[in-house]
Amino acid sequence: MTKAPTVYDVAHHAGVSIATVSRVLSRPDDVKPATRERVLGSVAALGYVPSGAARGLAARRTGVIGLFFQGLDAMDDLGDIALEGDEASAGGARIIRDVPERADTRVLNLYFDEVLRGCELESWRSGFSLLVGVGRGDTATQTVRDMAGRVDGLMVLAGSASEEELAQLSRHVPIVVMAGPRRGDELDHVSVSNAEGMRALTAHLIDDLGARDLEYVSGSVDSPDDAERWDGFVMAHVERELSTPATPTLRGDFTRDGGRRVGRELMQRERLPRAVVCANDQMALGVIDAARIAGVTVPDELIVTGFDGIDAGRLSTPRLTTVRQPMETLGRVSVQALARRLAEPKLPAMSVRLPVEVLLRESSEPSSTS
Repeated sequence: MTKAPTVYDVAHHAGVSIATVSRVLSRPDDVKPATRERVLGSVAALGYVPSGAARGLAARRTGVIGLFFQGLDAMDDLGDIALEGDEASAGGARIIRDVPERADTRVLNLYFDEVLRGCELESWRSGFSLLVGVGRGDTATQTVRDMAGRVDGLMVLAGSASEEELAQLSRHVPIVVMAGPRRGDELDHVSVSNAEGMRALTAHLIDDLGARDLEYVSGSVDSPDDAERWDGFVMAHVERELSTPATPTLRGDFTRDGGRRVGRELMQRERLPRAVVCANDQMALGVIDAARIAGVTVPDELIVTGFDGIDAGRLSTPRLTTVRQPMETLGRVSVQALARRLAEPKLPAMSVRLPVEVLLRESSEPSSTS
């Protein structure tokens, strides 16, 4: 590899000062057109790439923002992968008979995929580079601290770091909390209408479909989204003077495999509930898997609903009734909120709450009413 050209090389090649090269690259309109074209010609001829690190030191900015979220369950199952360069790793193909009952226990983090996509798109649109960090268990705190020292601002998925940790980090770097309501802090928050969406869906099941026996399948115990969705489920019951347990009696883990496990438990009961309301789509799809294997018809014998609006629910059989949240928009608006905070640090903290849509599909609409 040859030595990379420097700003000194560009200045010498163009016959100008280093300061002129810097102005052409940072404020081109401040330089005479003829000089600007000469410098840019030298940049192209030499293949010079400006140093982001050097610019960051001068401006006290890195041009990088961070996205941090909790580690995924699949990280527990990761093993070593050998990097080999001989004929032993030349590829190949094998045939596997993929029967319907065969459970894929891998976590399909489609929610995170959509949120990340939104962050990536808006970061690119706003001129930022995006650094993504994943922490799990004891490593989470150290990971988010390391990220905070490398970025201009940080977006943190609610529940991924403690409120105390975020309060401490926010003294040094702007922080936007994603998908969680404000709990007495002074940070910017971007969330979705979890309670309102689940309340509207539950009301439809009770009022329009006549369901009175509803079971709620919750996700992770520390999920702010799950807590809000449970609140919406309870509110719809209270408004109709119907009782609910103090806490959810069925708990999954936001995965399809967790939904299958809960579904198998339900199928073993002497009497099924009329409807199973799941805190996310993946668990709902898992319940439908379990019902299909047990010979239970959805929705005629069991109504199943979800929350998120992932593509898998639109493509399932039957298609999944769900509350669609704007996952990509959540990522984009979070980047916008962080850019706003970086541009005007003294502005009051803001809370943005994005609307949701209840999508009625075949998993809740019995054939007699469809």
